[in-house]
Amino acid sequence: MNDTARQDQEETSDEALMLAWAGGDAVAFEHLYARHRTRLYRFLLRQLRDAALVDEAFQDTWQRVIAARTRWKPEAQFATWLYRIARNRLNDHWRAQRHRPPAPDDADARVARVPDDDTPERSLSEFEQRRRLQLALDELPEEQREVIMLRLEQELSLEEIGTITGVGRETVKSRLRYAMEKLRAGLGA
Repeated sequence: MNDTARQDQEETSDEALMLAWAGGDAVAFEHLYARHRTRLYRFLLRQLRDAALVDEAFQDTWQRVIAARTRWKPEAQFATWLYRIARNRLNDHWRAQRHRPPAPDDADARVARVPDDDTPERSLSEFEQRRRLQLALDELPEEQREVIMLRLEQELSLEEIGTITGVGRETVKSRLRYAMEKLRAGLGA
């Protein structure tokens, strides 16, 4: 692929890539996957905290995307649809488990091992801040943690988060407000 074609593909919306892929363009799927794999994996890791479960949920989410590609309609943003699938997969897991397992002892180390393209060099102070943030996030009720992760890490709108979680915009707003208050209190900010 030449540089112009690569730049065109990078500037193409997720929705256009999804439609192209549904029409048989395998390269379009490669671009969608490359755009969303790291953030989706991080989202699942923060929810499940177990590498084996994360890998399973991650693969299952993409398999469901693949299976539904010919039926997909651009009624919502691709990212909203993708995270809705991932959230449904998480709900299936929690229903089957009937409880949320405690964080493993090495949860901070696992989170730190997830590649983060935004910060190529990590300093000790950044690691400590992330550790403190993760501990504060772990203290949040599940509903609050979920909406704050979708908002901060996935940069989704309140409406998109509402679509994914199945609650109204005002409920999302309320959960975000309470989560931020608890995080500020927990971080001493």
